[in-house]
Amino acid sequence: METAGGMRPLLFTPGTIRPSSGLAVAAAMTLLAAVSISCAPASDRAQEGGEGMPSYQVEPFGTMPDGRAVQLYTLTNAHGARARITDYGGIVTHLFVPDRNGELADVVLGYDSLADYLRDSSYFGAIVGRYANRIARGKFTLEGVEYSLAVNNGPNHLHGGLRGFDKVVWEAEPYSNADEAGLRLTYVSPDGEEGYPGRLTATVTYALDNQNQLRIDYSAEADQPTIVNLTHHGYFNLAGEASGDILGHELTLAASRFTPIDSTLIPTAELVPVTGTPLDFRRPTSIGARIGDAHEQLRYAGGYDHNFVLDEAGGSLRLAARVYEPSSGRVMEVYTTQPGIQFYSGNFLDGSDVGKGGVPYEHRTGFCLETQHFPDSPNKPEFPSTVLRPGEEYTSTTIYRFLSR
Repeated sequence: METAGGMRPLLFTPGTIRPSSGLAVAAAMTLLAAVSISCAPASDRAQEGGEGMPSYQVEPFGTMPDGRAVQLYTLTNAHGARARITDYGGIVTHLFVPDRNGELADVVLGYDSLADYLRDSSYFGAIVGRYANRIARGKFTLEGVEYSLAVNNGPNHLHGGLRGFDKVVWEAEPYSNADEAGLRLTYVSPDGEEGYPGRLTATVTYALDNQNQLRIDYSAEADQPTIVNLTHHGYFNLAGEASGDILGHELTLAASRFTPIDSTLIPTAELVPVTGTPLDFRRPTSIGARIGDAHEQLRYAGGYDHNFVLDEAGGSLRLAARVYEPSSGRVMEVYTTQPGIQFYSGNFLDGSDVGKGGVPYEHRTGFCLETQHFPDSPNKPEFPSTVLRPGEEYTSTTIYRFLSR
């Protein structure tokens, strides 16, 4: 476990944005380390040193209404770190990481059973797509043809529609080798599903390696022009998933601009400097410090629910965000190849979602950092393109790295 002395400072300076190809740079991933993940009881301590080999376990997690079995996969690396993932929605159900004393706590919001996930409307821990985030009025035009999608978030389309990738059972292939344990998930979305054109084959691979990093690799191919934007919708609380609100977490973002939204949470197509606004997180700032400011953008979203334009151009793997929780000392860093990151402060959590152990998730008890292309990009030619054509491959990578200080 890395100490404060082993952490480099995180200082972000203004940069530029260029159109992103969305291609991951795999070589950069070897530079990262130190995610300690486990689904052991919270009273257990993080294991130090290496014993054994990476491995996986499979157990039943329930049955879908159509009778299809759903499985839960536990990935374990050589040091005993573990992550739990289900093939329903590609959901990360548990993520235990150590605090400054080595004590483990589950830091992701979620449920105890498949039945609870089937009722979920908050996308806890899931893969979302075919298009993550919002598309204005549920419509877009591609090569002269207008497509209509489900309107499931006010007047707009959100996270792939009524039955997006978070609500399907993926084909799962666990694996392990000398370096990592992983889960390769594949889903074939037929032409016209949820209104999207083209048959899309999507693959998402979770990998927990012996350097204790959880990596998510995305890829997709289509048989006709379509749009695609995949992300992981984890809700985090670094003090523990049932420990109260996240307003004391300190957030830093590598973003000197954001995409302002209208009253329906759709971007206006501008790239606006964060300077002088409550959306300036270029230096560590507690999430709650300015969340109640009388700023139009915060009023529209009920807090933070904004896409931030990362300063370094998309395509290469680079540090996008860091979050520090003072009481536990836990730190989470987010690396991505994507051009943007959506910071959501759990504004719509209201206690109606009863999570693990029967604990209601109240207002702002979890936050999301969703690596992505920008919302409504299919209707915004100014934004990096999300069009995928036959013969091309959509790829992206995100890494969640946990430390303590």
